[in-house]
Amino acid sequence: MESKIEVLSTVKIQNSPDLYKVVDALNRTLKDKDLMFGLALDQEDKNKAIFTIYRT
Repeated sequence: MESKIEVLSTVKIQNSPDLYKVVDALNRTLKDKDLMFGLALDQEDKNKAIFTIYRT
């Protein structure tokens, strides 16, 4: 059985110390809707974060 992850949206936003809490809450709340949320630090600008929404 193959698992396919589809990127629905990606946005670059201002980084915040508590941003991971929002992503964690979204993942916990919406996992049963086959949605997954990711957060990564932008390698070019450490003041920005990349927020991605996936369908699993």
